[in-house]
Amino acid sequence: MEIELHPFPLMHTWFSSTVTVTRLPPLLERTEAAAWDNNEMGHVPPSLKVLRLQRVKAAGIAAMIVLLALTTWFTSPRAVALHNVLHHLNFLPFMMAGMLFGWRGAVKALLFGILMQAPIIARHWARWPMDAQDQLLELAIFGSAGIIAGLLADRERVQRLRVESTKRELENVYTELRENVEKMKKTERLSAAGQLAASLAHEIRNPLASISGAAGILKRGNASPDNRQECLGILEKESQRLNKLLTNFLDFARPRLPRYQRVDPAALVHSVTVLARHTAMRQQVAILDDLPQQLPVIDCDAEQMKQVLLNVVLNAIQATHGGGSVIVRAFAKGTNLCIEVSDEGCGISPQEIDRMFEPFFTTKESGTGLGLAVAANIVEQHGGWLRASNNSAGGMTFRLELPLERTQKTVGAR
Repeated sequence: MEIELHPFPLMHTWFSSTVTVTRLPPLLERTEAAAWDNNEMGHVPPSLKVLRLQRVKAAGIAAMIVLLALTTWFTSPRAVALHNVLHHLNFLPFMMAGMLFGWRGAVKALLFGILMQAPIIARHWARWPMDAQDQLLELAIFGSAGIIAGLLADRERVQRLRVESTKRELENVYTELRENVEKMKKTERLSAAGQLAASLAHEIRNPLASISGAAGILKRGNASPDNRQECLGILEKESQRLNKLLTNFLDFARPRLPRYQRVDPAALVHSVTVLARHTAMRQQVAILDDLPQQLPVIDCDAEQMKQVLLNVVLNAIQATHGGGSVIVRAFAKGTNLCIEVSDEGCGISPQEIDRMFEPFFTTKESGTGLGLAVAANIVEQHGGWLRASNNSAGGMTFRLELPLERTQKTVGAR
């Protein structure tokens, strides 16, 4: 039986469609704004771009509901299968409203959908009340599914925004912590500069006292020829000592940038042992090297590395008693080159090991205490490290480790 289309329901549907399509997007936007006001969505309000995107999404959902209602209204009641398909498609906008705008958006989309479907359901109710009841029940089920999806979406959105808020807070804390660390480093540098100045003044005082005493004797003019020669020797010796002290201090405080080149480690070790051999013979100490047949070349400043190794080897010779030996080993370890210098001295206490590379620290009666500090500084500029440890059988081992190739850790590449 063909159903007559009454003009009033049709006009009512068009009027409802026109009015409500213009009202649903603001309603959904207010739903999102209410969530922000209730602090359910985090601490940062949405931007203007996000609000515009929400308006477009809300308009799309409203248009889908209206389009389904109009298509269903103008579809012949005899096309039962098509009616069922169009009716079940209402599930999509309800779910979209829930996922995009939360449970509040799903509720408002459901109310809007019922309003749009009301003329259709009323038309069916007059002729097929059971069918109309099923449609109404299905709309309620679709809306409930959208509300549940909205609850889950709200929970996920809140958790995500909380994570983002926590991330921002952690980034702020990290930035503040980094600034505090930089302030502490600056304070430590100022403190270290003060300690260096005090240590330098202490080291200079003794040579100046000797120079002042010798100059006073020469000034009186009553010194014997032997005393005069002794005083001149003191002046020369202490002047050289001061010059060496200031040179080492400048090397430590203002080291030059490395001039990198490809260097053969075996040739480097050999040149250092040759330079130190005279001092070793005078101390009656043997210098031995333990090198493999092949060693990978290394990117470094040859002169600076020679200075480092010479400082370490001379320190080992001075610590070794007569008849002992100093052994220099070199080997590759992954992407690094390791050089070890072992002596047969008496070693030092663990407390002193921790201070070995501090400027002006020394366990010897003579010396500036800057040699190992300068060596460690140079090695750090090359992206490596220099450590010392006591041997189980006596003596000490200095271990130098350098990257075979220049890395981002190296300073002042040239």
